[in-house]
Amino acid sequence: MGYLSPGIGNRKLKDGRILYHCESSKLELCESSNSMGYLSLGIGNRILSCFKLNPFDYLNLSFDSSIDEVKRQYRKLSLLVHPDKCKHPQAKEAFGALAKAQQLLLDPQERDYILNQVNAAKEELRAKWKKQLKKDTASKLKSLVTEGKFDQEHEQSEEFQHQLKLKVKEILTDQEWRRRKMAMRISEEEGRLKKDEEETKEMWKRKREHEEQWEGTREKRVSSWRDFMKGGKKVKKGEIRPPKLKTEDPNKSYVQRPVKRG
Repeated sequence: MGYLSPGIGNRKLKDGRILYHCESSKLELCESSNSMGYLSLGIGNRILSCFKLNPFDYLNLSFDSSIDEVKRQYRKLSLLVHPDKCKHPQAKEAFGALAKAQQLLLDPQERDYILNQVNAAKEELRAKWKKQLKKDTASKLKSLVTEGKFDQEHEQSEEFQHQLKLKVKEILTDQEWRRRKMAMRISEEEGRLKKDEEETKEMWKRKREHEEQWEGTREKRVSSWRDFMKGGKKVKKGEIRPPKLKTEDPNKSYVQRPVKRG
């Protein structure tokens, strides 16, 4: 499915001019002699207005496009919006967006992730379609008689494809929001752990400095204690000091005899 496929809406006018539908909410009128320039501008506008999380949208491809179709479409569009050929002021950004879209679709993991979201969107739309069939008896009977062909025709319709594109956009947006929220929580948790680690390191650093300082003043403390012991009153060996007795008058050092009170 290329950009200039019949389904896009290109048509030739009576005077020989070609009217290209550039999907940028406007039509670009291109003279046959200068059609590539106007077409490049239109494609550039379309690419820059695409939903950023959907690489299929950038390349203007359906969700069931093959790897070969992705490569062919990228080569075709990249030539049109190449900064050296396209006059669009943001041609470089459009060219980079196409390159990133192709890279995502050629990466098996990224491609599977996007297709999983597409399948989830299809399941939601199918469930919604079945509910509508229950209310519409005629459509329900037609679906049973045609053995599923009626459902297949519905999924191939432009209305279903439009709804699918919107639903995929909704799911991808929700998933991206969840991813960013989780990344924010992880970042906050990592910040908290880093802060705790720094506080723990600082605590051990202060403890180590205190121990080093205490060990450094050991000689000084021991020397002070020795000086104190040398300056104190020495007690002779075998000498027993009498215990200090508590007196009634703290100003008198002698022991007062108890006075009998009659």
